[in-house]
Amino acid sequence: MNEDKIKGQWKQLTGKLKAKWGKLTDDDLAVAEGDREYLAGKIQERYGVARDAAEKQLKEFDREL
Repeated sequence: MNEDKIKGQWKQLTGKLKAKWGKLTDDDLAVAEGDREYLAGKIQERYGVARDAAEKQLKEFDREL
């Protein structure tokens, strides 16, 4: 999913993001607002995974949409 589409549907996606990554806070998602790099960093921080693993998880999430 491209970044413009993500930003346009951000409010709808936040529920799906929280369902997949429950450790992300509402504040994390509000600040991210479609910023993939920020979101990957927060997944890395909250779940203690490597950056490339967080980015891979986001790509898989995109494919599931």
